[in-house]
Amino acid sequence: MTARPQAYRPETAILDLGDAFYDRVPAADFPQTILRYRNDRAAAEVGLETLTDEEWIAHFGRFAPLSGSLPEPLALRYHGHQFRNYNPDIGDGRGFLFAQMLGTDGRLMDLGTKGSGQTPYSRFGDGRLTLKGGIREILATEMLEALGVPTSRTFSLIETGEALERNDEPSPTRSAVLVRLSHSHVRIGTFQRLAYFRDEAALRALTGYALLRLYGEKPGDDAPVRLLDLVVGRTATLAGRYMAAGFVHGVLNSDNINVTGESFDYGPWRFTPTWDPGFTAAYFDHAGLYAFGRQPEAIHWDAMQLAVALRPICDAEPLIAVLDTFGDRYQRAVSDAILWRLGLTPRDPDSDRALVRTIEPVLRATATGIDRFFFDAFGGQLPDSYGQAWDEVRNALAAYAPRSDRSHPYWSGEPCSMLIDEVETIWSAVDERDDWAPLYAKVAAIREMGLALAGEPLAAAAANG
Repeated sequence: MTARPQAYRPETAILDLGDAFYDRVPAADFPQTILRYRNDRAAAEVGLETLTDEEWIAHFGRFAPLSGSLPEPLALRYHGHQFRNYNPDIGDGRGFLFAQMLGTDGRLMDLGTKGSGQTPYSRFGDGRLTLKGGIREILATEMLEALGVPTSRTFSLIETGEALERNDEPSPTRSAVLVRLSHSHVRIGTFQRLAYFRDEAALRALTGYALLRLYGEKPGDDAPVRLLDLVVGRTATLAGRYMAAGFVHGVLNSDNINVTGESFDYGPWRFTPTWDPGFTAAYFDHAGLYAFGRQPEAIHWDAMQLAVALRPICDAEPLIAVLDTFGDRYQRAVSDAILWRLGLTPRDPDSDRALVRTIEPVLRATATGIDRFFFDAFGGQLPDSYGQAWDEVRNALAAYAPRSDRSHPYWSGEPCSMLIDEVETIWSAVDERDDWAPLYAKVAAIREMGLALAGEPLAAAAANG
């Protein structure tokens, strides 16, 4: 291992839990390994950015172990509610935990895969990922990161040279293997599985692992309550930032919510063009269970399932008390997220919530584009083109001080969006002409938006590329 050994700090923390939590699995042997995307910005946070392309492919296309980390891939075991129906027959079916290491902040980081081959939980699946699915995940994670949403990050995408058959897109279609970086792949469904088997010892062990290794807190007698409190706080924040971003995940099942509150696993996601609470991302979500406006409710419901799973090792009353805080935490989170996207400095909780309650109905009634509005209103002043319907919003914004100005070059152009038509156009360029330039250009544009939203000074922005 030659990649910045002083910064690369391998870990094997998951092994402390023991074999009952995972299955050792081999990676698929792919016909080809063509490197299409490497996220050196994320790689620098774990000491891997100096890998050559050949080394990168060996680790993230052929899955040669990273020095000092996990000696072999681990398919994690979990259950979960899928559209509110409990399913005990799931687990890592086309992915595995490949490696662990410490990030620049000292927190544990996981490198997990998608499309890396069959596991004991694949059922009738082929364990593969379409290239289109990989490109969609790049676009989702880059956009969400720029918009301040806690998310896994697409670390690597390698095309693998197989022709895949799928029912929901033209086939045969190209294949890929993706690696994602996040703080944990432990899901609410991981706890549900242990509760299903009434394994109290394993529940206590997993609770201790989550507190110590994912949150840096020592377990104690109140460990289940403290863990739930942390997860409720993180997931309420996630829900609030989804809303401010106009993002619809599409499949907020309890096996798709991890205990560090990071969004991950992007399938039928979309960004809603307007503030439409009924907007759905998944064609199979006929009841609108995971529609844009119902996402806070869905995430709260998933947090409730964690509380249920912890009941074998904890009394109900303190767990219920923690769950009851979700609403207030969400309201604070969505206010903070909207103010951040507006480039404004928060005042106090009541004023901030009043501002959000002023904006939302006008945004919805006028069918103004979400990205357009936040772009135009950044810094707190609406252009004159916003008519009389926006007068109350204009007055409410005037009471806030900007946290950043509009000096970044991004604000002199047009808002960066990620609507479905553009996603399809980017994919078509790859599919029809093997033209990757639109994808790379879009990633660069998203990152520029992220710098502008963060209010990074121009000199620093230029230095960071």
